[in-house]
Amino acid sequence: MSNHVPNEARIIPLRPPGARPQAARPATAPPHRRPPAPAPKEPLWRDLVGDVLRRERLAQERTLKDVADEARISMPYLSEVERGRKEASSEVLAAAARALGLSLGDLLSRAQGELVRVTSRYSAGSRQGASPASSEGLCMAA
Repeated sequence: MSNHVPNEARIIPLRPPGARPQAARPATAPPHRRPPAPAPKEPLWRDLVGDVLRRERLAQERTLKDVADEARISMPYLSEVERGRKEASSEVLAAAARALGLSLGDLLSRAQGELVRVTSRYSAGSRQGASPASSEGLCMAA
């Protein structure tokens, strides 16, 4: 006499018999919509500063080597800074600016002006109603 229990699992259905899964139900497709265009990226500070340095150097018709030597910066490093590849310290930026006859304030002011000019092109439509003084008081750090 043994009380042998059959080795079978009891199956409990999760949906009533005859029901189809949600994914298999035909649904009306939503109208095809284009994804919204990505917002334009704001320029990086290092790109703006590098552009100002390069523009000033070229306006003075000076070589990268000449400015790097006068600033006591390696030529490859100054090239990387001009191309926005390196985040230069304030000491390096001040040395490069001095080699070009600018103060650090001049360099940063020109970069800030470039930032305002570049960002106003694509943010004008999204900032309707913003006050004209909203770009004043930018905090700049190098």
